[in-house]
Amino acid sequence: MQFRLALLMVLIVCASPVALFAKETKDVKFPLKNGDAVVFSHDVHLLKYNNNCRICHNAIFDLKAKRHFTMAEMEKTKSCGACHTGIKAFSVADEKSCVKCHKGKPRNVDFKVKGLGQTTFNHSVHLAKVSDGCKACHNGTVITGKEGRVTMAQMEKGKTCGACHNGKRAFTVAGNCGKCHAGMKPREITWKAKGVTDAKFSHDFHLEAFSCKDCHTKLFAFKAGAKHFTMADMNKGKSCGGCHNGKEAFSVAGDCNKCHKGYKPGNVIFKNEGGEVKFSHDFHLEAYKCADCHTKIFPMQAGAKHHTMGDMEKGQSCGACHNGKDAFTSSGDCDKCHKM
Repeated sequence: MQFRLALLMVLIVCASPVALFAKETKDVKFPLKNGDAVVFSHDVHLLKYNNNCRICHNAIFDLKAKRHFTMAEMEKTKSCGACHTGIKAFSVADEKSCVKCHKGKPRNVDFKVKGLGQTTFNHSVHLAKVSDGCKACHNGTVITGKEGRVTMAQMEKGKTCGACHNGKRAFTVAGNCGKCHAGMKPREITWKAKGVTDAKFSHDFHLEAFSCKDCHTKLFAFKAGAKHFTMADMNKGKSCGGCHNGKEAFSVAGDCNKCHKGYKPGNVIFKNEGGEVKFSHDFHLEAYKCADCHTKIFPMQAGAKHHTMGDMEKGQSCGACHNGKDAFTSSGDCDKCHKM
């Protein structure tokens, strides 16, 4: 009799819903970099759904995947958004409901930019200026949670901050650097080039006549690993050549010493079957300027094409001047250049 009574008690306990959840369910915290953690309460949700774990697992939350979803994805019924649509439970897209999950005040966001110091985004200042609150930015378009960091050039095309800072709703990101990069003092930039002295660009000097937006980002992209242009590119209006075109400022086609201080071009040696050819810059600069040859006749870049004597006889390379009129012809008197 006692055995049967004990067995009956075990069966009752096993059949009880409470027994099924004898294992403790804990709150789940989702940490946020710029705000207090979002806390998910198992107890609250289990009470609402009669202790039925299968409502969420694994149909909505895959315990193996452990993926974190963005708010934009939740608004498309992913993760919490499967129930929080405004029908079963408050909507994740409801601006007034943000504080139900996101407790506390939003914190400032600090962005560290190499060479430009730290930029701080103040949530409080921006929230005071927009009527639609958090959703003004956290709407799946401006801030998506997927794109990560964007460049200034991307902001100028409307990405992240540039969605509002376009010169209409707020000051433009194209310039006005000091408004976000507080205390920024742009430094002198040095470009090292093989075979010539360093070229130095002074921000202080140029900012006396121009503003940041005159060069950035149309001529110079704000990003690491930006393309380096050749002198030939500059002659076509790229990079420094955007202004240094002989009209707005001295031309990049010549006057090398203005940027490459102390530059003294050396001899150029060409080795071929006809014997070594030595080109003397000193000799030619007595009669010509850098711009007379560079870069129309001789591009200043590594791997430039070497021309044949046949090419020169057609006016290319040295043959542009050595044509029998401006200078002795390249189609004879070989030993004048080819020292045997």
